[in-house]
Amino acid sequence: MSSDEEREMKELDLSSPEVVTKYKTAAEIVNKALQYVISECKPKAKIVDICEEGDAYITEQTGNVYKNVKRKIERGIAFPTCISVNNTICHFSPLVSDDTALEKRDIVKIDMGCHIDGFIAVVAHTHVIQDGPVTGRAADVIAAANTAAEVALRLVKPGKKNKDVSEAIQKVAEAYDCKIVEGVLSHQLKQFVIDGNKVVLSVSNPETRVDDAEFEENEVYAIDIVTSTGEGKPKLLDEKQTTIYKRAVDKNYHLKMKASRFIFSEISQKFPLMPFTVRSLEEKRARLGLLECVNHDLLQPYPVLHEKPGDFVAHIKFTVLLMPNGSDRITGYPLQELQPTKTVDDPEIKAWLALSIKKKKGGGKKKKGKKSDKPEEESSEAQPMDATNGE
Repeated sequence: MSSDEEREMKELDLSSPEVVTKYKTAAEIVNKALQYVISECKPKAKIVDICEEGDAYITEQTGNVYKNVKRKIERGIAFPTCISVNNTICHFSPLVSDDTALEKRDIVKIDMGCHIDGFIAVVAHTHVIQDGPVTGRAADVIAAANTAAEVALRLVKPGKKNKDVSEAIQKVAEAYDCKIVEGVLSHQLKQFVIDGNKVVLSVSNPETRVDDAEFEENEVYAIDIVTSTGEGKPKLLDEKQTTIYKRAVDKNYHLKMKASRFIFSEISQKFPLMPFTVRSLEEKRARLGLLECVNHDLLQPYPVLHEKPGDFVAHIKFTVLLMPNGSDRITGYPLQELQPTKTVDDPEIKAWLALSIKKKKGGGKKKKGKKSDKPEEESSEAQPMDATNGE
């Protein structure tokens, strides 16, 4: 391996300032895209229109950065915009023919991702379509996700193990009389890899086993928290609702149908590594061809999952850089005012929330204290994050 190649290999983690800048640029774009999507979530708005606008925003904004560089830099959507409402858990990003619209009081989960040169920033946020504070069980389920996310942020740090985080977030959810939704994985992010091998399992159960892993400095994680007022057991109701797929890079198969070969070559050219939505393909031909691709494991589907009708689901996902001076949460957006019916009195949870995110150094820069826009009794808990972090 030439010294140039070696340098290339070495510099692709957070020890390279250029890599950190790319993560932060992607994060800034996805945070603004999220803010824009939230502003579009109004009663009667069609979900597919908002998803398309979110995707268009990311495509446009990423197109405006790194334009004058020597080598062409891939950039764009790392995860298509999804808007999953009420008891729908995730991955709802419908086709153009779908007329589903938002209604007042809907609990809306927005999930999206962006990348610059393969360095990925993802985010998910929960927003209720209403004026004034969110109350009752809706507030509980969002507060549970938010507090679990704040605890996870403090426990995903070098020296800690993935199972420490799984146990902690379950404890937080229980404090709000909610469940962490099973089967949700928080993944390590690497260049062009949205689902790295190191994972944090939301709920450890006999069916889902993951390898024990320890967090290390210079790693990047997408921490993914989904809470429910129901049982936390996701159901796939209709495979036809699936519209998001990712090319399974390690699989090969000789496709029989012409439509499948056509669609697979389009996917391989346009979306060799990142998840994509069927909306961005030749839709009519896609439906035919996708099935064969999925049946032979060439594509990994992101199915639309549901809780029982009447259950509320909240989703918070953020990207965190494990920097030498502490953790840097680079994606997210402040929540609406919440008035949960429960308060967290558990001393262990309070102790986790009191942990510092930054490493203490003599005269080191502390995180700015931010005035909470939460009600008084919540203020002992972690503050809503300032999306830009001012760093």
